[in-house]
Amino acid sequence: MWIKSFLIAASASLAALSLPALPPAFAQDGISPDAQFATPKARIKNPVAVFSGLDKITGRITTFDVYIDETVQFGALQVTPKVCLTSAEGDAEKTDAFVQVDEITLDRKIQRIFSGWMFADSPGLNAIEHPVYDVWLKSCKTESDVPAPAG
Repeated sequence: MWIKSFLIAASASLAALSLPALPPAFAQDGISPDAQFATPKARIKNPVAVFSGLDKITGRITTFDVYIDETVQFGALQVTPKVCLTSAEGDAEKTDAFVQVDEITLDRKIQRIFSGWMFADSPGLNAIEHPVYDVWLKSCKTESDVPAPAG
């Protein structure tokens, strides 16, 4: 019986709460609350990813282009972008790439040290941090001065 009394008192207390009015964007005027959020445009796939690499021994930074699904060697690292996406025109600028990085060890074995997304606007988030080399995504582009791979 006391449970029933408690529930009645609790619902009366909740009903007495005055909640703020909904903002105009959520008003009941026939527009869905989700209508205020634009549907994102399709991302653009680019054939070339642009990376920067730091050789920590020499202190030299090198910028290099890599075609999608091709591999470029930077020191003891092999960098292979699988996709490089940019935002559609008119959207906030965003550049991401899915990248695989392998290391050639001293005994000539190839070992995968990274497989994941890199973000040009946050280079420290998923940059390759190797004892000798760092590699990060700079941008994507549609063409390169580097000759396209045959095939």
